[in-house]
Amino acid sequence: MTKSELTKKLAEQFKIPLRHAQLVMDAIFDTMTDALLAGDKIIMRGFGAFTLKVQRDRIGHNPQTNRPIQITGKRLIAFKPGRALFALLNPEI
Repeated sequence: MTKSELTKKLAEQFKIPLRHAQLVMDAIFDTMTDALLAGDKIIMRGFGAFTLKVQRDRIGHNPQTNRPIQITGKRLIAFKPGRALFALLNPEI
């Protein structure tokens, strides 16, 4: 599902103009982005949690020459599904 499809469903479900639904979606995603950039954890009970993980600089190797290379660190977003979502996706467990 794309962001535009999600926006259309939101507009239909709450019977609001598409433009208003777009503003709501943009505000939600902007707020989530700002929270992650600030290092905050986003927890949505029943759905899951988004966290920011920091990968440090490390030394790797070039597989062709086997020489060491410097790999710069990066920030990654991790998602862990909540119990309710996990149960819906895996009813047999």
